[in-house]
Amino acid sequence: MNIKETVKNLPNNPGVYFFKDKKEKILYIGKAKNLKKRVSSYFNKSNSSSKNKVMISKAANIEVMIVESETEALITEANLIKIHKPHYNVFMKDDKTFPYIIIYNEDFPRVEIIRKKKIFKDKNLYFGPYTDVYYLKSVLKTLHSVFPLKTCVDISNSQKANRKTCFCGFCLSKKKVTKNNYKEMISKVISFLKGKNNDVKMYLNNIMLEASNNMLYEEAAKIRNQIFSLEEFIKKQKKLTQNFENQDIFNISYKESYGVAFVMRIRNGLLVGKETFNLKINNIFDLPNEIDKFLIQYYHLTMDIPKEIIVPCNLQNKQSIKNWLLERFNKKVSIIYPKIGSKKKLLQICVKNNDLKLKEILFNKIKRKDYVPKILSDLKESLNMSVIPKRIEAFDNSNINGKNPVAGLVCFVNGKPQKKEYRHFNIKTVKGIDDFESMREVIFRRYKRQLIEKNKLPDLILIDGGKGQLSAAKSSLDKLGLNYITVIGLAKKLEDVYLPGKSDPQNISKTSPSLYLLRNIRDEVHRFSINFHRKKRKSDLFSSKLDSVKGLGKKRIKMIWDNYDSLKMFIDDDLEQVKTKTSLPESLIKKIKKYLNEKNNSS
Repeated sequence: MNIKETVKNLPNNPGVYFFKDKKEKILYIGKAKNLKKRVSSYFNKSNSSSKNKVMISKAANIEVMIVESETEALITEANLIKIHKPHYNVFMKDDKTFPYIIIYNEDFPRVEIIRKKKIFKDKNLYFGPYTDVYYLKSVLKTLHSVFPLKTCVDISNSQKANRKTCFCGFCLSKKKVTKNNYKEMISKVISFLKGKNNDVKMYLNNIMLEASNNMLYEEAAKIRNQIFSLEEFIKKQKKLTQNFENQDIFNISYKESYGVAFVMRIRNGLLVGKETFNLKINNIFDLPNEIDKFLIQYYHLTMDIPKEIIVPCNLQNKQSIKNWLLERFNKKVSIIYPKIGSKKKLLQICVKNNDLKLKEILFNKIKRKDYVPKILSDLKESLNMSVIPKRIEAFDNSNINGKNPVAGLVCFVNGKPQKKEYRHFNIKTVKGIDDFESMREVIFRRYKRQLIEKNKLPDLILIDGGKGQLSAAKSSLDKLGLNYITVIGLAKKLEDVYLPGKSDPQNISKTSPSLYLLRNIRDEVHRFSINFHRKKRKSDLFSSKLDSVKGLGKKRIKMIWDNYDSLKMFIDDDLEQVKTKTSLPESLIKKIKKYLNEKNNSS
């Protein structure tokens, strides 16, 4: 059944759909109120963008998961995207831990900063997430300057019997802070974190007046200083609205493959948090759809739910998100796309901040791209090159007595390995031991393909070998018209660097950082090619000894040599161990063991 026939047979139920390639790798995950209608839209020529077409061209199969409701589809989609990170989906770039303020569920609760990936429903109280750590620390500093909060961990009864003070030196019993007094103080801390600063000021003013009336002037002066600390913090908080609604404002800005989600948290008219989240943007981007998904991800991270959520567009799944928030937090939330008025102005502030953050990210990317480590500038001078060798590719051959000849390529950009660009080569045209011809073949194959596919070419080519391998590599480059690329040889014995056509090595100090870099690259390509050669030898050895066993193909043989260094180890392992390691059927394992034992006995 081809992909279009699959679409015709899809159900009309709500659910989640998966576009997969030929290798069953997930390309894209989406959700739908009606699976058949939604997936069919991808094949509608009038409604298909060029970006969609790229993804569709790679898709070989579509799978679906039926769920009970549109809301469930939305949540399932968000969770699956986070797990699988498909290439064509937008998702939070880094699965990092986020800082929160936590108020512990204790008799005398601590107020601390804690890092978590997500928030689970427990008896503790959380505020956040905060991505502005500087702001977060200033909040906590203000809290501790205003309130005498406990900072030590609760100790056991046996410990309490032998200890009159707590770990932080603040003795609750000596200060005669009752449970109710402390509870009242914590309620004001919560008010403060929710932006209700006036409540806290009134609370402190009342205590100060009481102390003053009782002629406790030192205590009153202390509380006055606490009020000053609070007022200094409030001054730094920007008042954005005249109303006292709790609001979260969201926006996503993107350019090319970079995106930023921006969240402004307003509590009682005050800006209490500005959070930015880096997003990975691939070929498909639909703002309403991505805002939907981001809201789900964000409110998985926090327990601090506002009365209103302001968004930059009409959402496709507004009601589903509202239903989910009601179910999760038992709280009705309005989702608003404002066209005019004060809420529109709030949204514009959010958009401007978002665009500014995106520009900053793109600027830093350009800076990083243009940055050249000094070691590469020095290497350019040492080799008398016309360009800085930002991209270095290195080659090495490997064989034993001419058997299983292979080669390896490693790539370094700005002095750092780019492992996605490492390549293996099986030598095709050379028979027997001939390292020179093997190098000639590999260099020619590599750069002929790079030229045909118009891929990036290196600034410097490093050959692990002496003058013979270097000359062979140079001849292939000349044949391809790439004689302008600098190629050098670095032999292992004397660690000398050679240029083509020169009998004497380059005058590079043995303690030079440039030479140290070249050695590292040479050692890396040697390691890479040797490992490949060992795997190939083992594969060929296993294949030659097991190819007579019926029911044992290349994939199953690979399962064995991926998990065993020798067939003896395979024989020595018991049945269950082999089964666990290889996932082979029990009957086949018995057949292989019997075959190998008979072969060993006959020899």
